[in-house]
Amino acid sequence: MISDKLTQEQVEGVRRLLEPAQKVVVLTHMSPDGDAMGSALALYWWLKATKDVQVIVPNVFPDFFNWMPDVDTILICEKDAAKAKSLINDADLLICSDFNEPKRIGQLGQMAMEATCPKILIDHHLFPSDFADVTISYTDVTSASELVFRLIYQITNHQLPITNYQEMATCIYTGLMTDTGNFAFNSNYPEVYEIIAILIAAGVDKDAVYNHIFNAHTEGRMRLVGYCLNNKMRIFPDCHASLIYISGKELYRFNFKTGDAEGIVNMPLSIKDVYYSVFMREDKVADWEKERANGSKTKIKISMRSQGDRPVNIFCQEIYNGGGHKNASGGEYYGSLADAVNLFLSNYEKYFKKD
Repeated sequence: MISDKLTQEQVEGVRRLLEPAQKVVVLTHMSPDGDAMGSALALYWWLKATKDVQVIVPNVFPDFFNWMPDVDTILICEKDAAKAKSLINDADLLICSDFNEPKRIGQLGQMAMEATCPKILIDHHLFPSDFADVTISYTDVTSASELVFRLIYQITNHQLPITNYQEMATCIYTGLMTDTGNFAFNSNYPEVYEIIAILIAAGVDKDAVYNHIFNAHTEGRMRLVGYCLNNKMRIFPDCHASLIYISGKELYRFNFKTGDAEGIVNMPLSIKDVYYSVFMREDKVADWEKERANGSKTKIKISMRSQGDRPVNIFCQEIYNGGGHKNASGGEYYGSLADAVNLFLSNYEKYFKKD
């Protein structure tokens, strides 16, 4: 049997806030990944039998998540901010999944902070802020999706729901699989595989989930990968590190779409003696973040990965205003790509092990 990781206080706190709530809004982070989509939609499927539930994401998610059950019900804030604000203002409860502070959800963050209803935070990143009434935060788990499973498992006294069980399980598995690189990292403990067994018993087709996400890329994505590895990858042997950085103009050449850069940061780690990998791509500053950008028209999105006892989250936090897990982190830089690269070059030797 899966152990009870969440405290009784956390479980009862969620129960206390859920019982009277009729309108529930689930929020997740910018540029939603598999764990954001999986945890948010799992909460949706769990609660929709008895609640009016709406998932809202800050911006567009990759096409390869379009197969997920009821994904078409998700509201994208950047396409209809007025509706998003109205739904949040009318909500009886906000559930925030897979982010540790409001700034990680873009303009939704301000809307959430202005809302008068209670809030629940479910997250697995470092340093969660204290904006929520109930916080469920554990950094030693695979994903927010695992925490959603554990919450449901404990709040149902280990029975798990019957209604919408397969759809919920499929969403949870998606988050588990993607946030561990198909169980290549952050998943080295037995209970996660016991959870997977329960999910598969619920009807999850793990091979289909894999194919939907990892075998559904565009031709442009494949050519972009080749270009990045052949033309843009730099290796720093002394620190066992790699760096790939690519401009907006270069992305345009490959008909770049949201999600096309997913996974590129992991690829250099397959090179012998490369233990740190950094990927940077240039993006435009959205209207809602112009004040934060201090006049810059571009921002650089930064992803970092590492192997073993070689953390990248502190580097991301201190240099790029980001954070994440020890071996998988991200950040952002408002300014030019050249300046973001120079910031890396000036600092990586202080943070990356040479042995």
